[in-house]
Amino acid sequence: MGTTNAREIRAANEIYAADFGDKGRLPHDPARAFAVVTCMDCRLDPAKFAGLAEGDAHVIRNAGGRVTRDVIRSLLISHRMLGTTEWFVIQHTRCGMQTFTNEEAQELFAADSGSPEAYYMDFMPIRGSLAENLILDVRRLRSHPLVPPTVTIHGYIYEIETGRLVISREANEIGAALPGGSG
Repeated sequence: MGTTNAREIRAANEIYAADFGDKGRLPHDPARAFAVVTCMDCRLDPAKFAGLAEGDAHVIRNAGGRVTRDVIRSLLISHRMLGTTEWFVIQHTRCGMQTFTNEEAQELFAADSGSPEAYYMDFMPIRGSLAENLILDVRRLRSHPLVPPTVTIHGYIYEIETGRLVISREANEIGAALPGGSG
């Protein structure tokens, strides 16, 4: 016997599956040849704010929309094996990752679990301003030795208050594809 949420999810899935049509034939290469990295925050719906349909793009979500090692791994696969040529890093206002330090998170999880393992984790909170953090994450991608110079990397901040994507000019300049690069 499941929880109310599990029952609701199964019921919603039955409705979805009944109208699934030929979506099972969609290719795994994204039709619009781009990937989005964004936060897992429940107030963000990348399909809606970026106008995506199933099969359009890869969407990678984590706490803070941070460029982690695993995000880089996923983006590299997205590009080299599945054909994306543009990446969008989209962070957002009023993010919960701005509300604590790494040390506070480590202390909290260590106290909750009784395990020192928490002290070996980087929870990657957003330090400084959101704009500075976005620039650092785009710079991390652009300077990564495995990221081809031909990939365009965009940086945006999603405004929770308005639903608008605001371009970061500095992040976009850093992320611009380099002419004559190979990749």
